[in-house]
Amino acid sequence: MKRALLSVYDKTGLEELARGLEKLGVELVASGGTASFLQKLAIAVTPVEDVTEVPELLGGRVKTLHPRIHAAILARRDRADDRASLDEHEIEPFDLVCVNLYPFQDVVARRGVGEQDAVEMIDIGGPAMLRAAAKNFAHVAPVCRPERYPEVLAELRAKGELSLDTRRRLAAETFAVTAAYEAAISGWFSGLEAFPESFLPVFTKELELAYGENPHQSAAYYSEVGARLHLLSRVEKLHGRELSFNNLNDLSAARLLAREFELPGCVIVKHANPCGVAVAGSIEQAYERALAADPVSAYGGVVVLNRPVSEALGERLAEQFIEVLFAPGYDGAALKRLREKPGTRILEDRERRLSNPGERDYRRVLGGLLVQERDWDVDDREGMQVVCGSPDELAWGDLLFAWRVCKHVMSNAIVLARDLQTIGVGAGQMSRVDAVRIALEKAREHGHSTAGAVLASDAFFPFADGPQLALGAGVTAIIQPGGSKRDPEVVEAAERAGATMVFSHRRHFRH
Repeated sequence: MKRALLSVYDKTGLEELARGLEKLGVELVASGGTASFLQKLAIAVTPVEDVTEVPELLGGRVKTLHPRIHAAILARRDRADDRASLDEHEIEPFDLVCVNLYPFQDVVARRGVGEQDAVEMIDIGGPAMLRAAAKNFAHVAPVCRPERYPEVLAELRAKGELSLDTRRRLAAETFAVTAAYEAAISGWFSGLEAFPESFLPVFTKELELAYGENPHQSAAYYSEVGARLHLLSRVEKLHGRELSFNNLNDLSAARLLAREFELPGCVIVKHANPCGVAVAGSIEQAYERALAADPVSAYGGVVVLNRPVSEALGERLAEQFIEVLFAPGYDGAALKRLREKPGTRILEDRERRLSNPGERDYRRVLGGLLVQERDWDVDDREGMQVVCGSPDELAWGDLLFAWRVCKHVMSNAIVLARDLQTIGVGAGQMSRVDAVRIALEKAREHGHSTAGAVLASDAFFPFADGPQLALGAGVTAIIQPGGSKRDPEVVEAAERAGATMVFSHRRHFRH
């Protein structure tokens, strides 16, 4: 290792890297701001313009785009003709290229950023140098992240050079970084198109997971680059085992449902389906009612609360086996009690609002990807149609509550609710009438009376048999999208029972 090229926007760790290379006798060449930074630290450095013999042009837009730089990066040391070209033009090759890029993604994520400011953050020379070094990894080490500086220095101190395996690994990381960078720029330019011709989502690894859906499957969690918020942004893990794939899948389902409610609310999810949901005057009441909805299914579930956990609530939560507990804060005594449960993963939410307007929903399919807009809309009474009966305000409250929960249940989905509490959920059935049967059976199993309850269905009833089962069990109001050929028969069944039926005119399939 004789010569290194340094050109970084983010100066994190640069002093330690430069001093370490200097002590190893490595000549340092640096561009513009990087050279000025090192000179102020009294570190010996050769400015790029001394190598190119051309000053920075166009206000700094052109610094490193020069044959004396790129030939020094791309030269193959095992080729006599390449060595001869270097000798002819008196070019010294680079053994290490350390570059990080303009923070395009950070800048465009800010509110009110204009097009001119965004365009100025598109790096040209940086990606060119990195890609050149990565292409020539057989002879050059590309370093694109400050996190790699310590391990690069450690290997150089131990061996005097970087191994081929290390250079190959750094090249792979470099191409991933530059590809993600270009994809972010492409996504910004095509941002006004819902579904552009080429779709390039970019994800960054946030967390290695304990395991995947099953213990023999490895897994990791990635966040989407450009999203203002993600599942674990501004979330601190306070206690418990490592998170698993299923933990995060269930947590996502629970958080998306919890965001539907402003009142104190509790969502309990098992296998990505809500098994107990309630809102109430206090978070303590909301938890008790959500747990009572289906205490058997709640065992080992994910619990999401939208209010801080008090000491009394912490005591109650500690009595239950919970895989993941998620809340916007914890009383000190509550946290102490909850930490007595070694298996419970305790997460603290410091964001509250999980919302990325315009976010896409991805579903992996064989050899491809299905992409759709996420079903973010909060449904209210506007646009709904009362087709029979006359619901009062209490009935409307239950209908809208059940409808919002139903949106987050796997299809075919049926939700029974009363007094802003789920009392029976039928999820993921191939037949809608079977989903009704399961919801009714769940309610009976846990001692909930269905007399006076409401029912929500995520899609229309193709026949009157499902509503008839519910009406016969005492359900007094049903909300569903409508739109079936047999709507008249379904409405007639509700009218005969003296019940209310509301058409939402909107479907909420979730597969």
